[in-house]
Amino acid sequence: MNYELQPAEWIKSAAQVSPSERQLRWQEMEFYAFIHFTVNTFTDREWGTGDEDPAIFNPSELSAAQWVQACKAAGMKGLILTCKHHDGFCLWPSQFTAHTVAASPWRNGDGDLVREVADACREGGLKFGVYLSPWDRHEATYGDSARYNEFFLQQLRELLTNYGDIFCVWFDGACGEGPIGKRQVYDWDAYYALIRELQPEAVISVCGPDVRWCGNEAGHTRESEWSVVPAHMQDNEKIQEQSQQVDDGEFATRINTQDSDLGSRVVIRSQGDQLIWYPAEVNTSIRPGWFYHASEDDQVKILEELLAVYYGAVGGNATFLLNLPPDTRGLIHERDVERLQELGDSLRTIFQENLALQALVKASETMDEQHAVSEVLTERRETYWCPHEGTEQAWIELDLQGERSFDRVVLMEHIQTGQRIERFTLESQRADGGWEEFYKGTVVGYKRICCFPQVTSRRMRVTIHESRWYPTLSGLGIYLSERGGLSNGVANV
Repeated sequence: MNYELQPAEWIKSAAQVSPSERQLRWQEMEFYAFIHFTVNTFTDREWGTGDEDPAIFNPSELSAAQWVQACKAAGMKGLILTCKHHDGFCLWPSQFTAHTVAASPWRNGDGDLVREVADACREGGLKFGVYLSPWDRHEATYGDSARYNEFFLQQLRELLTNYGDIFCVWFDGACGEGPIGKRQVYDWDAYYALIRELQPEAVISVCGPDVRWCGNEAGHTRESEWSVVPAHMQDNEKIQEQSQQVDDGEFATRINTQDSDLGSRVVIRSQGDQLIWYPAEVNTSIRPGWFYHASEDDQVKILEELLAVYYGAVGGNATFLLNLPPDTRGLIHERDVERLQELGDSLRTIFQENLALQALVKASETMDEQHAVSEVLTERRETYWCPHEGTEQAWIELDLQGERSFDRVVLMEHIQTGQRIERFTLESQRADGGWEEFYKGTVVGYKRICCFPQVTSRRMRVTIHESRWYPTLSGLGIYLSERGGLSNGVANV
């Protein structure tokens, strides 16, 4: 971006930064699962040491189909499997190490868990992704950078060529070697090039150029989550000092691990950096730990907690990656399954009827017939409403054709043309004809779910007070939840 441009010109330039096709498809998934399962499940640890005996890996009732069914019940659209965690144990029979399921008694040494999960996902209609830990506490070549990078690329090639389409390759930045430990220089560029060659539709997440980490594992989201951020953000998680270095519970609950403002006008103007589309993913676990621990059976997140994370993530211009840790049987525990069903049932109930679909709608102005305001009420996400170029403030008014009660409003920008909206309000019309504000928000992006105490009115107005170049909206929904009008822990901003 050329910061010698006049203000209107550099804002126009920022407004036109947009996602790749792979990023757009990933964002539309919204909600998907992490599965953490390895030798740690049987040692009751979070981080393995790398010297575990493969004989301990022997789940008695493993069912990848059960995992997929639990994910679908919650409304998830994909599953990412930890194919190799930091301990180095591989859930597939890798040809490049003996530390794999082939050395275990599970399936008499003939098992391939990656294949079972990939097949179950395809059969169940979920997309499949892989997690491969760069940090490997078992592999002898770790720390000999050239040799280990070749080893890692060989393992990555196995995962990318033997298991069908991959929607995501998830790289973790964690490293607990410490100041006197092995110093491995990862060849990130080579890793990325291989993924682009073999799985060009896959996003590369966290330690990667396509999807960034929200900055914590507590499910916390920013008030304003920008997808358009300075390019240097891509390097944050590749710096080991920024990542998890100690196996303790404190990291998982830490919230303020990155700046709260990543993409406002002040930030992008002061950074003097190229801007990129680098959207956020929110990852947290349904339990305190990432791997199964029987001691946590009574600590499964309650429905209200999961809904609050969902609203903050999916409803805050990010995606929601929820970890589900199978137990030693190889099954998602009954309490977790029950909670996932409750979550899915709740979301399906809340968003089953869009009260806006039958509304009469008008706008302060419209660019042309192709971008009519009626486009916000269709299911087509490729079409959208917008005012004339250069109009940064605008409003849309809906007549619900009768008094209706509601406590959720969903707004969606047409992110294919960029992220524009910076500040908006929602108002309802009183009986005397005046307008009363009941919600104020900042960014919208792919999706903003506005939660507020129940409002009853015939007319609602969305006013965009600040935007870049001109705003767009491709979707607008109005809903009534069955949760008594509560905001489920999500405060208005």
